[in-house]
Amino acid sequence: MTQAGCSRDLQVPVAAIGMAVTVKGGEIGGIYPELLRSEGTKTGCAVAFQVVPRARQELLFETGQSDMLVPARRSARRDLHGTFVPIIRSRAVLLSMRTRQLPATSVADLLRHRELRVAVVRGYDYDGSYQSLVKQLRTEGRLIESADPVSLARDLDAGIADVAVVTPTAVTGALRSDPKLSGWVERLQVQPAPELAWGESGAYVSRRSSLSEADRQRALQMLEGIGRSGDAWRAFQRYHPDENLNESVRPR
Repeated sequence: MTQAGCSRDLQVPVAAIGMAVTVKGGEIGGIYPELLRSEGTKTGCAVAFQVVPRARQELLFETGQSDMLVPARRSARRDLHGTFVPIIRSRAVLLSMRTRQLPATSVADLLRHRELRVAVVRGYDYDGSYQSLVKQLRTEGRLIESADPVSLARDLDAGIADVAVVTPTAVTGALRSDPKLSGWVERLQVQPAPELAWGESGAYVSRRSSLSEADRQRALQMLEGIGRSGDAWRAFQRYHPDENLNESVRPR
């Protein structure tokens, strides 16, 4: 039985991101929505999802128009707007097509080889070194901002970008969900870069939305329950049989 909990539905805009959040025929699923629904039942908090582009998801969070940002890597910019709850650990890597010889094994190499065009997903954020890289690449006119993980993979395949900086599970999960693109997974190669460090990934509860303090605490309890359970890591292992999973996602 659902216990008395939140006084209203939690407003959670989401964007498709690999198997972490899936959107198929208007149905929202994936690792995080499934975990939020399950934990919400325990705490008495219903979650109202809305599909938006990732960049808009970030904007809604920053302006207090959403109650939660999920999934999200912890960053100083996001800390200004909400309270972070860690669930797993993740890092961005250099992602490219196996058919191309990439003359880069680090961020320093990306900056030195000015012929390389580098793709990122618009709205993604990892840490200070990532933001510095994006800023410099944009200044040099070498930054390709893809709308979503599948668009990023297409940009790599078409040669629009030579390499991407991204968490690879976001891309491989999105490709696996499309039978026409699932074969692309084997064509991707992962190169960890020393400057792109491991960091905490999970979700934020907004400090700027209209949530009451009691509801905000219940939302935090939901996320903390997910983090303690270890269910997110087990779900990533289930959805991502890749040998290189541990290169991009780890348990806390």
